[in-house]
Amino acid sequence: MTPVVKPVGSRAVIVDLPDLDAVMDWYSALSAEPLEHQTDVVAAARTVLITFDSPAAAATAAAALPGFSPAAAERATPRDIEIEVRYDGADLDSLAESLGMTRDSLVDWHTSTTWVAAFGGFAPGFTYCVPEDGNGLSIPRLATPRTEVPAGAVALAGEFSAVYPRTSPGGWQLVGTTHTPMWDSAASPPALVAPGDRVRYRAVDTFAESHGPSHHHLERPARRPIFTVDDPGLHTLYQDLGRQGNGNLGVTTSGSADRASARTANAAVGNKRNATLLENVGGCRLTALAETVVCVTGAEADVTVGGRPALLATPTIVPAGAELVISAPRAGMRSYVAVRGGLIADTELGSAATDLLSGLGPAPITAGETVSMSLTPPMSANALLTNPLRVAQEKGVTVGTVRCVLGPRDDWFSTETVERFLATDYTVTPASNRVGLRLEAAAPLERERPGELPSEGMVAGSVQIPPSGQPVVFLRDHAVTGGYPVIATVINEDVDIAAQLPPGSTLRFELYSR
Repeated sequence: MTPVVKPVGSRAVIVDLPDLDAVMDWYSALSAEPLEHQTDVVAAARTVLITFDSPAAAATAAAALPGFSPAAAERATPRDIEIEVRYDGADLDSLAESLGMTRDSLVDWHTSTTWVAAFGGFAPGFTYCVPEDGNGLSIPRLATPRTEVPAGAVALAGEFSAVYPRTSPGGWQLVGTTHTPMWDSAASPPALVAPGDRVRYRAVDTFAESHGPSHHHLERPARRPIFTVDDPGLHTLYQDLGRQGNGNLGVTTSGSADRASARTANAAVGNKRNATLLENVGGCRLTALAETVVCVTGAEADVTVGGRPALLATPTIVPAGAELVISAPRAGMRSYVAVRGGLIADTELGSAATDLLSGLGPAPITAGETVSMSLTPPMSANALLTNPLRVAQEKGVTVGTVRCVLGPRDDWFSTETVERFLATDYTVTPASNRVGLRLEAAAPLERERPGELPSEGMVAGSVQIPPSGQPVVFLRDHAVTGGYPVIATVINEDVDIAAQLPPGSTLRFELYSR
């Protein structure tokens, strides 16, 4: 069978394969010997997603992969893992009724089944498990995903069972709760359940021992305080360009939501492009502890140093004791503050990026904290650049237009629905965040194809259509995998535009032509 290869935006492809064994063969081969300019490979139920560092590399791979024929992958020796579950899930009763089962019979089926871990995805420690005997149920996802699923929720969707390792959005049916920690950054492997492991769920009324989450094993490099945070605004995060290449662990790249603005800020003060900086929403106030040079980019906002105006995308001296103030934006949403020499923050998996979905990286910055830089910062020349913000104001409303490539699942929708998707002005809802923009329009998009899509790899820019018909555009902290069909994928360069749209903004899609 010739594999079907489809583009995913401008820098990725997805390969449709016949079964999970074929997926693991492809995943093993592409992990051992990556294609030229490959940055990550993500295994899922029936697909392999491969990402690249340029559109040209993705196009070259798309042409070559139909002839790719990997050898059978070696299977690791499985471990046996038991997870205690209190069956108190919010969807347990309604799910049992929809399946024609009683609550007790559904619990009996879940606990008597031996589950085999198939692949990681969605979030760190979230491992998709399938029944060892192949006798699974077909569990529909929720019509509208929850914006917040509690940490430790035990859930079902499609043929899979899994545990949400931390609080996050999700559309699976919740059947119970566990206190078993699913992720430990310091462990090897960091996920409790690895592909090939056998999992049994054991029903309990109470937990013998309460385990706290083990996400944070942060490296703490030496540093020199440079700013005191007087007011962090709605939120201020440490960011860099993220954790590339960890999709197999369920870890998305994360990093600065607006890449162009972050790179511009760092370049302006002579930093490397991946230097750590601040990402701010809602404005902020910082007091300098020593003289330094900063640059602010991103949202259209007023910037003052010691009460005097400063320009965006321009290196600016901040004297010791002066206050750097960034106002709430007039247009756009996120501001970036780079400090000459780069900031220093605690790191996890090699990055200081704060990932709001997974919880990896430093916690959001609070008032009274100090922001620090390296003890021996690298010095280089400043640059004069243009602020890269690409949103507009129309009648007092922020508007952004993003280019997209149809698919990979546009065939789940009629031609008329796809045309309506491209012709609609969408409103960004208040439920949006760094994980994704939740959009709303008067006429929901209806699927033409019934049934559930097996979970598959996602990228920043994936436009999912849940059963509600209201699109969700993934941003930098997106889940590694998802189970709603992606009608189109925003090209990598235009994810920056989506990241600058606050609630109430208008988002438009247009087809990308190479």
